[in-house]
Amino acid sequence: MTDLVRIGSETAKGGFANEEMVAEKFKNWQDDEEAQKWLKIMDYNLKEIEKVEAVVLHGFKTDVHVKVTVLLKEAISIQNLSVKKANSNADYNQIDKRWVKNYVELWDIPKSIINILEIFCGKISPKQLLKEKKITKEKYKSLKDKRRFFVNEFENRDKKLLVNFFKKNKLLVVTDILKGRGQFAADWMLVTKHDVKKDETSWVLADINKAMSIFGEGEVKTSPKGSISIGRITLQRKGGDGGRETANMLQFKIKPCDLFRY
Repeated sequence: MTDLVRIGSETAKGGFANEEMVAEKFKNWQDDEEAQKWLKIMDYNLKEIEKVEAVVLHGFKTDVHVKVTVLLKEAISIQNLSVKKANSNADYNQIDKRWVKNYVELWDIPKSIINILEIFCGKISPKQLLKEKKITKEKYKSLKDKRRFFVNEFENRDKKLLVNFFKKNKLLVVTDILKGRGQFAADWMLVTKHDVKKDETSWVLADINKAMSIFGEGEVKTSPKGSISIGRITLQRKGGDGGRETANMLQFKIKPCDLFRY
């Protein structure tokens, strides 16, 4: 059963679908109904709060850093929010993107898996593999996209190695891409969805551990489109970027609206 102290959702008039607006709502918490509800979900007694400060951060899992001063206890506590904006129930949201080498540092990825991931994202191109005679002409011609391999185009052995690596390290991976590490690791995930026609914003605020359990729930397997599914999280080649080299990064994506189902 859902812990109602740790997750809440509602629909409010008006729009506040970005980090700056969320931070402003916390700053004006004494007059803002949503901010008061969020603070209650965070288990604060509003009568005991003296001051709430909020700043927007960049480059961390935390988007809004909230500092709450509690009057009676003469204490200051910190709440870090990861804010996700969605336009529809079907929308994907990128939650992490890096070069393969940066994930190697995080997860101590073995060389065999590094090689597979770099072929998957196109850092090592099929043309290069063909030139080095590591794949046949027939294999090259059969590829769906000559810039990279999809997971279902690997040999069964390599496919199994890749899937098994993420099975073995699932908790570590899910924690790093959703929560992060250090002083700006996220404590909460706030998902907002603005209905322009009605001028309403639906929101759901969940403890980050609850969010991780929801998005991480399910098998690690090859997705129908040839990427990797880690529960409700998709690992794929970044792509796009007008063909620039950054298209060969890895990215993790979720559907933030999945959080509204709980």
